[in-house]
Amino acid sequence: MDFVAELISSCRHGLESVAGLPSGLAASLFFAGVAGSLVHCAGMCGPFVLGQVMSDAEQCPAGAYGEWRRLAGASLAPYHLGRLTAYTALGAIGGTATALFASTAMFAWLSAALLLVAASLMALQAFGLAVAARSPLAPALTRLAGPLASSHSPIARYGLGVVLGFLPCGLLYGALAAAAGTASMGDGALAMAAFTLGTVPALVAVGWGGLILRRRLQDVARWIAPPLLLANAMLMLALAVNRL
Repeated sequence: MDFVAELISSCRHGLESVAGLPSGLAASLFFAGVAGSLVHCAGMCGPFVLGQVMSDAEQCPAGAYGEWRRLAGASLAPYHLGRLTAYTALGAIGGTATALFASTAMFAWLSAALLLVAASLMALQAFGLAVAARSPLAPALTRLAGPLASSHSPIARYGLGVVLGFLPCGLLYGALAAAAGTASMGDGALAMAAFTLGTVPALVAVGWGGLILRRRLQDVARWIAPPLLLANAMLMLALAVNRL
């Protein structure tokens, strides 16, 4: 029992130390993005990625689509830059909104509540209970994304990333709640930028390896994603405690 108590105490102090670091939340959300992209983003955003990659492949002359061209096409830099823009802007807006309450007595409770929401959504995702996020904006965003998805222009691809960055997503809401809890435009933007970067590798892998690699990533995710998401939930809890 003494060993268990010491282990729990060490974990608690470790989480509090990480939570106290200026980059602690950004690092946490980066790994949340990595884990979430394996179990969620690869399925939700994978079709948009595969559609763009397959469209590019069809435009290439026969025999000209080698492995290097294939990997370069799978990176979809304009699309991911658009997602980065949208998520970073959302983080900045969330941090700015809560900053309005930073000098009030209720700020600590507001910040802690947002972090508890983030922890809950991360934990639910870890147990495979993704929250269905619905929004009246979803149909309009989907219609807007249609013409952009069919274009090969880098500007259109960038625009597609921006538009899809606003699609409702429980995992995104969890990250955004954590970013809003910073009460800082810069820290909120940094946190969401880190989250976005964490989601990129899995989506690039899906674009390069197609449906086969997508299924393999989902198999690997069963072992990797839950511990990472639970660790993020625990860190969010530690941050909430620090706020109080």
